[in-house]
Amino acid sequence: MPELPEVETIARSLRVGNGDSPSLIGAQILDAKLLWHKTLATPSESEFRHRIQGQTIESIERRAKYLQINLSEDVLLIHLRMSGDLVAGEGTEPLGKYPRLVFTLSKGLQLCFTDARKFGRVWLVEDPLTVLDKLGPEPLDPEFTPAVFAARLQARKRQIKPLLLDQGFLAGMGNIYTDEALHLAKIHPATRADQLEPKQGAALLATIRTVLNEGIRRNGASIDWVYRGGEFQNQFQVYQRTGEPCLQCGTPIARMVIGQRGTHYCPRCQVPVGV
Repeated sequence: MPELPEVETIARSLRVGNGDSPSLIGAQILDAKLLWHKTLATPSESEFRHRIQGQTIESIERRAKYLQINLSEDVLLIHLRMSGDLVAGEGTEPLGKYPRLVFTLSKGLQLCFTDARKFGRVWLVEDPLTVLDKLGPEPLDPEFTPAVFAARLQARKRQIKPLLLDQGFLAGMGNIYTDEALHLAKIHPATRADQLEPKQGAALLATIRTVLNEGIRRNGASIDWVYRGGEFQNQFQVYQRTGEPCLQCGTPIARMVIGQRGTHYCPRCQVPVGV
């Protein structure tokens, strides 16, 4: 599933454009064609087409793992789930191999939501909080201080790995960047959150920001056919490196399952505490 850096990369490409497609800011939505009915979470298809026609794309942002496209009247929210992607370009034929929702835009452009596994969802709402209100803080928000993070950790008795994956606790984290951040902070993934000292919490927030910023700088990670052509996979310290030597100490990287999620760590660098 695309995580915060991958979604941020897509938002940025739609916002500022890239070598393959122009910026969509200022484009008007002329029509929308739904090709897979379950893609649209709300409203009904007929209301969706009626409301969205004629609206202008004013800005494109990211909230957690959601793409937020602010229109002249409504807000379009898109969650990519396992295999979703947004492709912009010229032409009338749907872009991508698995088109599920196609927007016809002004200036001969189109925006196509593609999704091989059909898990992605789209919402058209007046207020984005109707969908996003239960999300936790953004890890890159400057107002989310180490002290605030430490207090949130102390209030939870859950293991740190599944807690960081909980979007209600911290928005945007996924398996890749959580494993990488925990390794960089030298924290065992099964450690209980309330057993971390404040300085460990501060170090963890710093490493979370380090790996996320590096992921964004490298356009995310490309580990299978779903992700775009990012380069962060070349920087992995533990993720998907089971049995390979730790780049810090040489100990073979181990894999365990925590909260039904495969978890990669170094047994020497990340010593269990109270596990």
